[in-house]
Amino acid sequence: MPSKINWLLQNTSPGSLILQSWLTRNNISPSLAYKYAQSGWLKKLRAGVYARAGQEPDWSDALWSLQSQLDAPVHLAGLSSLSWQGRSHYLQLKQSQCWLNVENKTILPKWFKEFPGVEWLIVSALKLPQLDEKFRTELDIKGKKLTASVPELAAYELLSAVPQVISFEHAAELFQGLVNLNPRKVEKLLTLSQSVQTKRLYLFFASFYDHAWFRRVDTSKIDLGSGKRQVVVNGKLDTQYKITVPENFTRKGISHG
Repeated sequence: MPSKINWLLQNTSPGSLILQSWLTRNNISPSLAYKYAQSGWLKKLRAGVYARAGQEPDWSDALWSLQSQLDAPVHLAGLSSLSWQGRSHYLQLKQSQCWLNVENKTILPKWFKEFPGVEWLIVSALKLPQLDEKFRTELDIKGKKLTASVPELAAYELLSAVPQVISFEHAAELFQGLVNLNPRKVEKLLTLSQSVQTKRLYLFFASFYDHAWFRRVDTSKIDLGSGKRQVVVNGKLDTQYKITVPENFTRKGISHG
């Protein structure tokens, strides 16, 4: 028994969320886990879900458990990913909100969806195929290694949520700071995407803020579809990208500062 408890202590930290399915795969039976809970090493949260004693688990523990113990194709996305990579001017307005990209129509476990103190914001309908590992990065968050979108994909996820989740103006402010995106990744992403509105928004902001990387994106490869798209109600039509934008984003002699 000592070697098993040692293994558990070496592979988790105080506050870690621990699933019985993972313990079982690593030779810690439900009865042994129950004993560890009785001894104060573990704290039972609900059937099949424990937390390691010593600290209250938070959202990062829940996501770590999902990624490392269930191998779920879920990663930190959009505004949350940009914030943790220092790419936003300020952390998101609602500290309790956490953006996630959930692939392959994965069903999230009930304990995860109901995890207290966090509002999971699921980014969906991205109209992207399965992306390769180039579009993922590993972040060190609160001492845990978590998978997240690279900034190019996080920006795309962010724009896919305009205006339903995030306002055009907030997205613009964040995009203004994205001065060193990788043009090859942006080009690949927008070439693969089938979301006309998201692609047009991405190129609109890149052009509006005259980011240097934008000049190295071959936009002739990107299908922008036809017709107009209403992004902003009562907005003005941007004639180049055929989307409605707030009046102060029309391009007549405007300062981009």
